[in-house]
Amino acid sequence: MPDTSQLRTHARAIWDAGVAAAEPRRLVRQDLTGPLADIVAGAPRVLVVGGGKAGAAMAAGVEDALANRLDRVEGLVNVPQGCDQPLRRIELRAARPAGSNFPTAEGVAGSERMLQLLHDAGPSDIAICLISGGGSALLPAPVDGVSLADKLETTRLLHACGASINDMNAVRKHLSRLKGGGMARGFHGRALYSLIISDVVGDPLDVIASGPTAPDRSTFADVLDILARFDILAKIPPSVRRYVEEGAAGRVPETLKSPLPHVDHRILGSNAQSLRASEEAAISAGYRVLNLGSFIEGETSQVAIACAGIVRSILRDRTPIDPPCCILIGGETTVSLGPNPGNGGRNQEFVLALLHKLGLDAGNRVWVISAGTDGEDGPTDAAGAAGGIELLQAAARLGLEPANYLRRHDAYSFFEQTGGLVHTGLTGTNVMDIRIILIW
Repeated sequence: MPDTSQLRTHARAIWDAGVAAAEPRRLVRQDLTGPLADIVAGAPRVLVVGGGKAGAAMAAGVEDALANRLDRVEGLVNVPQGCDQPLRRIELRAARPAGSNFPTAEGVAGSERMLQLLHDAGPSDIAICLISGGGSALLPAPVDGVSLADKLETTRLLHACGASINDMNAVRKHLSRLKGGGMARGFHGRALYSLIISDVVGDPLDVIASGPTAPDRSTFADVLDILARFDILAKIPPSVRRYVEEGAAGRVPETLKSPLPHVDHRILGSNAQSLRASEEAAISAGYRVLNLGSFIEGETSQVAIACAGIVRSILRDRTPIDPPCCILIGGETTVSLGPNPGNGGRNQEFVLALLHKLGLDAGNRVWVISAGTDGEDGPTDAAGAAGGIELLQAAARLGLEPANYLRRHDAYSFFEQTGGLVHTGLTGTNVMDIRIILIW
């Protein structure tokens, strides 16, 4: 049996393989030098727009692929602060602070310039739209008559009510000139290619970055229903209520409803693809693999308890797989915060909840890592957490009770004292979370 340092090394290498499979610069370069090469080569101008956590690397991939015709490339991509490196022809604009999910005036200015670029396209020009996780906050362009502050206040109220991501997206799209297909509808050139790194379960085109180039299934009537269901119609800014009611009455144009023939969507990276790469790495390291897939959602602590049950079954009954084995878990869970929460993120909470449920009975036969592929986990400086039963032993020595930290959603403080925080820095990509449980 390997010692825990080997398990730690194996787990991190398997996680790294999944992140590497979603490396945006390589994926974009491959796509533009492969299937799209001849189409792009004949365009008088190539307009590059977009936004997201992977935006900088994706833009660099475009310049790599079009190195021999960069004089025909013009573009702007909104990225988080710290990713705004100088490129040759594509401007990278820092549109929000790193670690923040709030749109900014700088993001609005960048988005408006993108819309203008697309609107001014010639009939033979081609557009490349680079979309990745975080793009919704990085591509703000409120509709006329609604300020960014009013839109943010509406979003804040929905978030406080526990609105789902689908509810939030429906509202945001109807308050945006760019989301819900608005970016594609404003393009007047020959063809638009939307290159996508997906950070959403199931990879739905209308949800990733709120679907700037995809048809939108929601309507103004849906938005009114959502606002009424959460009883915030009287609380939202008057400009928002007025605009939504005008839309529901048919006096404001709806979001895009049908696919546009000149728009092609291409998903280059996804959680499922990354899990397959992690699976190959685990097999190479000598583990049997149970890949639970990329559709894992729900409350983080409950998902962790279910996974702990699988681990216990493997340890005692060798079911559903024989050790040495690796359980791979993708998707993206949620944490429902109560009043006065502590510090942490869904990945840190997953590791703590899993280890707490296993207790000390698993001995040193289990190692787990759970981390966001973007290098971020909640409002913390960590990507997630990793460790085994020794973390519980350290907690016992320090007099720390894991259940108290779980109750307060304060996993960061627990791991800060016991060890286990995973720091990667921004990875430049985003394909949700990868969780790995090694069992010897």
